[in-house]
Amino acid sequence: MKSKSVNTNTPPERPDWIRVRAVRADVLADMRRKLDGCNTVCMSAKCPNVGECFSRGIATFMIGGSICTRACRFCGVKHGRPEEIDPDEPMHVAESVKRLGLKFVVITGVARDDLPDGGASHYAATVTALRKIAPGTGVEVLIPDFDASPDSLREVLEASPDVMNHNIETVKRLTPEIRSRATYETSLKVLEISKEIAPGIPTKSGLMVGFGETYEEVIEALEDLRRVGCDLLTIGQYLQPRAGKETPVIRYWTPDEFESLKKAAHYMGFSGAACGPFVRSSYFAEELAEKIPG
Repeated sequence: MKSKSVNTNTPPERPDWIRVRAVRADVLADMRRKLDGCNTVCMSAKCPNVGECFSRGIATFMIGGSICTRACRFCGVKHGRPEEIDPDEPMHVAESVKRLGLKFVVITGVARDDLPDGGASHYAATVTALRKIAPGTGVEVLIPDFDASPDSLREVLEASPDVMNHNIETVKRLTPEIRSRATYETSLKVLEISKEIAPGIPTKSGLMVGFGETYEEVIEALEDLRRVGCDLLTIGQYLQPRAGKETPVIRYWTPDEFESLKKAAHYMGFSGAACGPFVRSSYFAEELAEKIPG
């Protein structure tokens, strides 16, 4: 099934299948209390699944502060000059995970181009703390590109996360206007180097649709991901975090189109693929990780 690229200055009306379920106030308050000050991407990135995931007692932790050194045009996270890294944060996150009784967590963070290693040591320290405090918890790391530094990637991988995730975000043609500093080739290199360093750790990537890409361009991106050995895939509909701030939605992809992409991904050899309007990088991450052959 083919999708046409549509260029318009007027954002299209949201279709019936784009309906975000509001989070219950008591559930939100309870999760905030249990998180005890830990930052989550659920809040910072205005994720559309915040209600569902919090109701299920699942959260994705954001480390390294709440201010990103990059200003990607799709992201609702604040950008600018970041604060100092909190050396106690890894242990704080691990204690929160244990307190919540989580079986699988995703550790992500803002880009920290101000740090020599891009924050890689902080990811490694967080995974290590989780292994010590919550040894039964599965861990996925969703990392920035670290400028594709083998040393930074090796440091994270040597902490032995269960899944190494880095998002390509969009198709090759749109990368320069959607992503800040990042390049399409650098993201592919991150996944390729990660697989070379730790072939036993599954790699994962994801992209959003709705920026004006074509079906053929998305298929090309999936082929590029498979070429560098990417195992797991997520594809979701882009939703503008704040009106008038980030880039607007050009088109809403239909559920049938997402199903077509999922079938194409399985045909290409991805071990697992989650494709749908509300799919995000960490959406049902624990279930997708189980798709990897034992």
